[in-house]
Amino acid sequence: MLHITLPDGSQRDYDSSVTVAEVAQSIGTGLAKAALAGKVNGKVVDTSFVIDKDSQLSIITAKDAEGLEVIRHSTAHLLAYAVKELFPTAQVTIGPVIENGFFYDFAFERPFTLEDLALIEKRMAALAAKDEPVLRRVLPRDEAVAYFKGLGEHYKAEIIASIPANEDVSLYREGAFEDLCRGPHVPSTGKLKHFKLMKVAGAYWRGDHKNEMLQRIYGTAWATKDELQQHLTMLEEAEKRDHRRLGRELDLFHIDDHSPGLVFWHPKGWAIWQAVEQYMRQVYRDNGYQEVKAPQLLDKGLWEKTGHWDKYRDNMFTTESEKRDYALKPMNCPGHILIFKQGLKSYRDLPLRYGEFGQCHRNEATGGLHGIMRVRGFTQDDGHIFCTEDQILAECVAYTTLLQKVYADFGFKDIIYKIATRPEQRIGSDDIWDKAEHALIESLRASGCEFELSPGEGAFYGPKVEYTLKDAIGRHWQCGTIQVDFSMPERLDADYVGEDSARHRPVMLHRAIVGSLERFIGILIEETAGALPTWLAPVQVKVLNITDAQAEYAMDVVKTLQNQGFRVEADLRNEKITYKIREHSMQKVPYLLVIGDKEMASGAVAVRARGGQDLGVMSVAEFVQKISADVTNKSLV
Repeated sequence: MLHITLPDGSQRDYDSSVTVAEVAQSIGTGLAKAALAGKVNGKVVDTSFVIDKDSQLSIITAKDAEGLEVIRHSTAHLLAYAVKELFPTAQVTIGPVIENGFFYDFAFERPFTLEDLALIEKRMAALAAKDEPVLRRVLPRDEAVAYFKGLGEHYKAEIIASIPANEDVSLYREGAFEDLCRGPHVPSTGKLKHFKLMKVAGAYWRGDHKNEMLQRIYGTAWATKDELQQHLTMLEEAEKRDHRRLGRELDLFHIDDHSPGLVFWHPKGWAIWQAVEQYMRQVYRDNGYQEVKAPQLLDKGLWEKTGHWDKYRDNMFTTESEKRDYALKPMNCPGHILIFKQGLKSYRDLPLRYGEFGQCHRNEATGGLHGIMRVRGFTQDDGHIFCTEDQILAECVAYTTLLQKVYADFGFKDIIYKIATRPEQRIGSDDIWDKAEHALIESLRASGCEFELSPGEGAFYGPKVEYTLKDAIGRHWQCGTIQVDFSMPERLDADYVGEDSARHRPVMLHRAIVGSLERFIGILIEETAGALPTWLAPVQVKVLNITDAQAEYAMDVVKTLQNQGFRVEADLRNEKITYKIREHSMQKVPYLLVIGDKEMASGAVAVRARGGQDLGVMSVAEFVQKISADVTNKSLV
């Protein structure tokens, strides 16, 4: 008798071995029809998988996260099937699941076009409609190599040849197409209904630039038509908000091939930068941080002591001078410890909080660079708190409260909290880890935050909290973090004199709120679609005259507002006022002040707010009060 235990704890008994599909059928016809895969004793398998011993079983449908992954994995194979039917000489390579979709790499004699993608997608739909069964078989490795070589699939044969000789490999067939895969897959192609091919790009074979260039077709797949449409709508909205496009249109910054991965900030973009940096500098001052500045270039020996040389050397920019090796810093922490070590520190000095707008460089691969979101040179609002073990909790609570206020000022109130706990390979005693993890957990509870645990994902030197923002169109951006570090003070021999007059190691808390300023500004641009709130806008006010007769008065208004500290420009061109209003509205300026003869005569301005709002005529003093309130209150409009 075979006993199958279901997720609700109920048990079903069978006289002999049974497949996942048969169990689903025995439960109900609806479940059997919806079944995409099964989870047997924690492992996801095909519905054809035979259960021959007592097991725990979950039936996976499209409502489950694992089900969606199976759909996407199977849709990648459907893509390869369609390509082989339309372009028989194309060779298939690999086709994994990625976030929100999948891709498949092909070798083909010419580039695929957008017209090709439309044809491929149409063929995929036709193949799915045939509802062909997806069948699995197993071959010895060498037999599988020979099989794919015989088909002319040399890339696939190379992949299989890299598998140990004593291992069998599984193949999946649907119709005339068969592919190497571990699985699992949907039972038949009819389960694949809601997909879209997105784009084609180049990709090196096995990710090595020394190898030949392949063509990568990206696609997305979802469980329902509505989910697919929601995703496509989100992508359309994301395209409108793309910070690279807005950076050009609003004249904020550019990236140049003369310096890949580094940002050329234009005057308007640098005004945004300064607004963010000066705001964060005030946050430093208001919360007990002492601002410091450490060198960018540090001796190789320091990086060896910290462990970065072994772990990050390939991502560090290095140079040599007078027979000494140096590296541009990829992070700021070692420099702050060297500052901490200058002069004797007492327990009375702790907690000691250092903050730095530290510029870092990391040698990222060019293929991974993305506008100002992923760069090679970036500046962090980096801070390090040196404290005792007993001070960890209070510092973490204060930090989370501060982070929430900062994010709210920038318009982000939806924050996801995740605590990454001790990994298997770590340093420090369990007692210290217990205290650090407890402090992080209790700090979030004290702040009223719901959080999730990520067991084993902490750094080797200590646990951490990751703070992830959710933006206006539902995307997630991991920005803030606080990490507990017992390692680096030990490695660099930092200490303080305790109340017992003995030397003790401080605990080091690594913390950043906005993280990379470049990336955070990119997020802000996309969150607001370029319409930054008044306190952050590069040009807060544009003063427009109707005729030359008001030019002098318009400039007086500009100077008055500039003297109040606002970012103001005049447009005195001899153009129609409707043209000037339209142009500056496209530039997303928060306030347009229109001046005609009546306004000049009464010492007033006609105020138009962003979005076409006519706020009427008011005195310059009244407008100063209004915009001052916007800036002081960090108004989000």
